[in-house]
Amino acid sequence: MRTVSGGEVAGILVAVFWAILVSFLAVALARLAQTLRATTKLVADVTDQAVPLLADASTAVRSAQTQIDRVDAIASDVQEVTSNASALSTTVASTFGGPLVKVAAFGYGVRRALGGRRDDMPAKAPRRTVIVGRTVPAARREKRNARGKKD
Repeated sequence: MRTVSGGEVAGILVAVFWAILVSFLAVALARLAQTLRATTKLVADVTDQAVPLLADASTAVRSAQTQIDRVDAIASDVQEVTSNASALSTTVASTFGGPLVKVAAFGYGVRRALGGRRDDMPAKAPRRTVIVGRTVPAARREKRNARGKKD
């Protein structure tokens, strides 16, 4: 029988260690290759789905831009109409406003003048002032008003 020397044992241990290491590396590389295949398939699927979505999004953006242009045109037309209405109201106010105010003031003056000259109308009763639930006679009220005017 032959005895195994320490160097041979060390060589066997190193060979086993290298075999285990290569086995682990082979398994890791196989899993990495499997992951890369799955990633490649996923990217291909995303690309197949993203291209039509991007085309639809581009169409939607163009349509939105067309609608925005239409709304902008409508807004500018509304602004022009508002400006014209403002100018028209200013013109109407300056043309008819002054004479209407004068006619109303004249009518008020005539009513007031005619209202004071009627003899068939009874004179209004003096107004009474209520203070904290009491009625103040007209004579005292006039004194209070006179006092308030002096201050």
